[in-house]
This record gives sequence, structure tokens and C-alpha cells, in this order.
Amino acid sequence: MEILATVTPDLEQVSIDEAFLDVSGARRRLGTPTRIARLIRARIRESVGLPASVGIAATKSVAKIASSHAKPDGLLLIPAPATVDFLHGLPVGALWGVGGRTGAILDREGIDTIGDLAHAPVARLSKLLGVAAAHHLHDLAWGIDPRPVAASRPEKSVGMERTFEEDVRSRELIEEFILAAAHDCARRLRAGGVVGWTVGIKMRGADFHTITRSVSLVAPTDTGRDIARAAQSLFAREDMPIGGVRLFGVRVEGLQSRSGGVAVTLDRDERPAASERAMDQIRSKFGAGALAPATLLGKKVPGRRSFGAEDGHSSGRSDSPEASAGSAGDARGEQGMLL
Repeated sequence: MEILATVTPDLEQVSIDEAFLDVSGARRRLGTPTRIARLIRARIRESVGLPASVGIAATKSVAKIASSHAKPDGLLLIPAPATVDFLHGLPVGALWGVGGRTGAILDREGIDTIGDLAHAPVARLSKLLGVAAAHHLHDLAWGIDPRPVAASRPEKSVGMERTFEEDVRSRELIEEFILAAAHDCARRLRAGGVVGWTVGIKMRGADFHTITRSVSLVAPTDTGRDIARAAQSLFAREDMPIGGVRLFGVRVEGLQSRSGGVAVTLDRDERPAASERAMDQIRSKFGAGALAPATLLGKKVPGRRSFGAEDGHSSGRSDSPEASAGSAGDARGEQGMLL
């Protein structure tokens, strides 16, 4: 976030490795939004050796969608005049604010794309979703989002949780998910330049009974190995829910800047940390699927695709480091940016 703050103070952090920027005030000093995005991506790669995806659009919601299409290491510009055309061909689940429950309701009504949502009568949507949600999502479907970029406090935790398509009854599958989630959390910690003192798990059964457990570490960490060991130890103490696991999550809390100093123990092995930082460098060059923990290679972890598989691209996603939708160049009013 320190790199982003050098570009503009109009920065809204939404997670440890994601933020909105309003670059309208930086254009005279640094150039067009696309030029600013290239500058940010270069500074991040030079400073921490990690990729950064950037979505540029006139609103926060469209910038967020553009950023997801630019992953893992690209830039996607959506000029303001091209916003509606870009949105209306996307699945309705791509819209910011359409979660699993809302998506299921819309699916039952035959509303499959954002275009379908945009052309649905608001009165009909209000009966399905409620008046406030109906108007909000209908506006978003037309690219209307008046929410400004608002400065926010730094993220105090980082986590990953999944609701499984089918209830999981195998402890081994949950342990594999924990390992995958731990390494995902660790990567985001390293990208944010922070370490965490506390590891927690969240488990929800098929009966929706939910438990949370946490443990404090001897020293703060940003390695997947440490996080996985702590989370798996917590999970080992719990019985599998009757009927299986509906949702599972891993979270790291008590974050502090890595540059602020890390406590050292005499028996601490620094090799895993060095190894995982080297893995970050390789992933930045060859993609997220280039490396994975050996125990996960080729396995289908609940809630995500197999590790070691070739990275694919979804429909409409930018296959090159930089792409634009609609007319080339920066359209007037492109001020929102999501990294």
C-alpha cells in the first residue's frame, strides 16, 4: 500500500492486497490512468517482485470486474462509453454484490447475464430481492455506481474461506484445503509486507452449526508452512460435523509490518520463508499455477481447481498483459482504478 500511496492519497484499501484509487488528481503529474497503472505495476514488480493486476474504469464496481479479468498479471481498461457493452455480456455473478444466494434467486428467474438483469423490470427485481437491493443492482448493471473512493483503515486480518458445492466428509480433503488456504494467505501477507501473530479456523457443518478456533504463534509469520501447521493442529482437535463440512476457512490475524521487525527464536528455520519468497518470484513470471506444495500437485482441493494445472482464461478475460475494451486509449472520465 505504501507504493500506491505515493501515487495518490485518494486510496481505499479493501483487503491486504487490493485497493481502489481515484487517480483524477494525479493525471497532471503522472499522465493518463493507463500510464499511471503501468507505473504502479512496474514499481510493485521492482519493489517486491510480484505481479499486479489493474482494472481501470469510471466507477469502482466496473474497475473491480476489470481487475478480475486482468488477473493474474495484466491491465484492462474499460472506457466509459464501452461500459454497458462490457458488462452486459458477463454472467450476472460477475457483478459486485451478487453472491451465492442472490445469484441462485436470479438463476431461477432466468436472469443469467448482467444484461438480463439490466433489462429486468425493477418492480420484478424488488419482489425477488427487496427494494434497496433491486435498485442498487439494477444501477450497477447499467454501470451506475456513485460510490466514491473512500480512505479506509488498513486490513487487520487476511483469510480464505470456501462454501463447498457438496458437503465434505473426508478429513483428508479438509486438510488439503487447509494447506491450499494457508499458502494463499501467506502469499497475500508477503505481498502486503506484513506478518501475523494469530491463526484461526472457521468450520460450518451441514446443519449450519459453526465453530471458530484460534491459536497465537511463538513468532509472527508469513509462511504457508507455519500457517498450515497451526490451522491443521486446530482442526485435528475437532470432530467432523455429522453430515459433513459445508464451509471452512483459514485466517491470519494480529498483523504487523514485516519491516517493523520479526521476533526470532533460536530453533526457527528460515529456509521455508526463503523458499516461499522464491516461489513468489517464479509465480510472478509463469503464473499462479506454476508452483504448488508437492502434496497438492494434481489434486482437486474442495472449492478450487486442481493444482499444477495450466492456468486458463475465462471468457472476456485479458490474455495479454494489457488490454482494453471498446475504443483504444483513455476515455474521458476514467478515474477509478482497482489493484
